[in-house]
Amino acid sequence: MIVGIDLGTTNSLIAYFSEEGPRIIPNRLGKNLTPSVVSVDSEGKVYVGESARERMSLYPDSVAQTFKRSMGTERDYVLSGRHFRPEELSSMVLRALKEDAEAFLGEEVTEAVISVPAYFDDKRRKATKRAGELAGLKVERMISEPTAAAVAYGLYDKTQDTRFLVFDLGGGTFDVSILELYHNILEVRAVAGDNYLGGEDFTEVMAKLFLQKRGLQLQGMNGKEQARLYRQAEKAKCAIDEQGEVAMSFLYHEQMLEETITAKEYGDACEELLMKIREPVKKSLSDAGLKLGDIDEVLLIGGATRLSIVRDFLIRLFRKFPDTRLNPDETVALGAAVQAAMKERREEVREVILTDVCSFTLGTEVVVEYEEGKYEQGRFCPIIERNTVIPASHTERLFTVRDNQDMVRVRVLQGESRFAKNNLFLGELTVGIPKAPKGQESIDVTYTYDVNSLLEVEVTVTSTGVKQKMIIKDQENQMTDEEIRERMEQLAYLKLQPRDYEENRLTLLRAERMYEETLGDRRKMLDHYITAFEAALEKGGHDEIMDARKALNEILEDESQ
Repeated sequence: MIVGIDLGTTNSLIAYFSEEGPRIIPNRLGKNLTPSVVSVDSEGKVYVGESARERMSLYPDSVAQTFKRSMGTERDYVLSGRHFRPEELSSMVLRALKEDAEAFLGEEVTEAVISVPAYFDDKRRKATKRAGELAGLKVERMISEPTAAAVAYGLYDKTQDTRFLVFDLGGGTFDVSILELYHNILEVRAVAGDNYLGGEDFTEVMAKLFLQKRGLQLQGMNGKEQARLYRQAEKAKCAIDEQGEVAMSFLYHEQMLEETITAKEYGDACEELLMKIREPVKKSLSDAGLKLGDIDEVLLIGGATRLSIVRDFLIRLFRKFPDTRLNPDETVALGAAVQAAMKERREEVREVILTDVCSFTLGTEVVVEYEEGKYEQGRFCPIIERNTVIPASHTERLFTVRDNQDMVRVRVLQGESRFAKNNLFLGELTVGIPKAPKGQESIDVTYTYDVNSLLEVEVTVTSTGVKQKMIIKDQENQMTDEEIRERMEQLAYLKLQPRDYEENRLTLLRAERMYEETLGDRRKMLDHYITAFEAALEKGGHDEIMDARKALNEILEDESQ
């Protein structure tokens, strides 16, 4: 069984293709969204999703979130004394989704199409693939989130040519993609974005605004207090859209602080973020050689596009109302499921050719002669430029710069800087050449880039025809199959909580968190119901546990109003 997965910064989803079309698979709590949060306790038990998010307020040092932003980096997360890389944390989220899908479908899930931001570079894409492998999934195909969204909207079924802009503002990443549909070909024309901009940043603005009005500093707070602050800021961010102003309260040093924040205050504070959104839109249009008036449709995806401050800004920017027919949280997962059905060659899905583009320029390091006899080293020579439709193959001829030079080193780089040192190093190979006066010997460097982000580098010595070839697979951070198996075994002792216990565990964690955030008689009442629920769990039967949980949840709902 092949499924489609949206591995998000804030939330993740899994979907499959049914007889009625793509469908989201609910998680063990019956919800479509699984928070991309992981917690590991002192005994090595893993919590994923809502239960992990609840632990953030109680045990902040045991919880990790927004780790998608660090995919492909060497960042180390320490949870309860154990060390994890971003892709290992992502693999735990994927493993939970895989288990939920298998329980729902009643069959084994062996393969997945995973979506990635269009602006993810080579390292981030490879790290995402490794996360899938560590979760026990075969990942032969990744799909860019905007392309998945276009597929979900059914644009590949349109009867007329269409140009559309996909605006994807998720919890932690931002993409703008321009796609064009003609006949049965869905082609990405240009992409731009920011891997460090998303809904989490709008939450942070709300938190900072609250602190500013109270004259407080984040640095003076412990981990629990920071977690409480950001939880309340998230609620206030979502509520201010409907109310025009919001009263945000926060328990600090056993004192309940409250401030009213108006929509205008919040809008002014978000102005810098909105300006950051504008630049990738302009860049994508410029790279595609288009103007805003050339765009037929604007699609919104990503949970942060629900914010009225974002939608109002986009209406002013695009001078038209965006298409919001589908749930922005679910669109990408549904499109990934359609892509999975295409991969299975399901009869229900009309085959469509999906083309993508190279998000970043690929090139090599060269020496440049800027005056006769004067050379500058460390310059970047583009070979496949950004937003080139892939698969693509380009060749650049390079000449020797020294007399009797007998070797050329080809450093493979990815990025946009004129200087090699500022771009991402992907690998290198060295070729021998016949000795000759400078400029008389040359090599042809050919880059071939495919839709799965595999780059083949071929170097041919033009005078002898000798060739050398390599496949770039992120050498600096690549795990062999054996290393992946070993790490899977090492992570095996970290057991996900049994599905049947999840709702009980979540209720207790939520109750503990609210107990810490309340005072006085409300705290005493919560303690009574928590104690009753714990007693039922310890000795009660199924019906008694259900009744005690229902009673506690009713109190929790009242307290959260």
